[in-house]
Amino acid sequence: MNGTRGASQELERARAEAHGDAPDTREAEEAISEHSRLRAVVVYEIIQREGSAELARSAVALWWSGLAAGLAIGLSVLSEALIAAHLPDTEWKPLVENFGYCVGFIIVIMARQQLFTESTLTPVLPVILRWKWGWLLALLRLWGVVLLANLVGCFIFATFLAWSGVLPAHVAAAVVEIGQHLTEQEPLDLMLRGIVAGWLVAALVWMLPSAEGSELLVITLMTYIIALGDFSHVIAGSAETFYLFVTGEIGLAKTVFGFLLPTLVGNIIGGTVLFALLSYAQVREEIAEVNRAVRAPNRERRSSLGMGG
Repeated sequence: MNGTRGASQELERARAEAHGDAPDTREAEEAISEHSRLRAVVVYEIIQREGSAELARSAVALWWSGLAAGLAIGLSVLSEALIAAHLPDTEWKPLVENFGYCVGFIIVIMARQQLFTESTLTPVLPVILRWKWGWLLALLRLWGVVLLANLVGCFIFATFLAWSGVLPAHVAAAVVEIGQHLTEQEPLDLMLRGIVAGWLVAALVWMLPSAEGSELLVITLMTYIIALGDFSHVIAGSAETFYLFVTGEIGLAKTVFGFLLPTLVGNIIGGTVLFALLSYAQVREEIAEVNRAVRAPNRERRSSLGMGG
């Protein structure tokens, strides 16, 4: 993954200089780090740099990326329905059909498209690190644009499936069945299940820097668990509920208050309140140590030049 090696070496170099390690010792530590799993502080640094880049993107770029993600995530619902429609009604059916749920996520993540639930971690980390109003407003701007774009993409995809006639009757019936299984749940249950889904997506994002070469496996495993556990994902679930709304199976109130809002709250709690804050807590001291190591040579240089403080 881009930036992984550079961030790792930069942090290790700062730490080595802080402890006065000799050059050959630093080189040895860098060689060891090449063949060991990434430290938590390195993972944090990689993700927060990506988050900083996302926060700096224009609203137009975020919109089109988010719209593409919303369209692509609809393929999760379609793929799951296609598999379900061709399986017998047995106890093991969910074990197979839920693999279809992974398809949209694979496309979105591997294509680097902007998905709202990923945004509950990646751009949040630089905000926690700096905690200034300007960064917080940039985060809210990103959340608003990406969420709206994702939902519009899902709605377009659901409308196309409902009115284009591309789905055979048995596949369309499978889409309805999948959506009804979601909307039959109580709002509180959806929110609680949304917390788990938000946490799992954030965990997926956290693991990707360490999964170089195995990204496909990690994405498939984590999203498969979301589907198998019936955990609520606000964007993928919106594709299902929008299909029911467009076909007249449910009304607007049920779509918004019976699914969208409780699941959105749950995903934010799971991804931001739980995972992002806990991730920062575990590396806070190491980040402070690295910052002190980076500032120390500058202070010594100013002192040697008689500049003081």
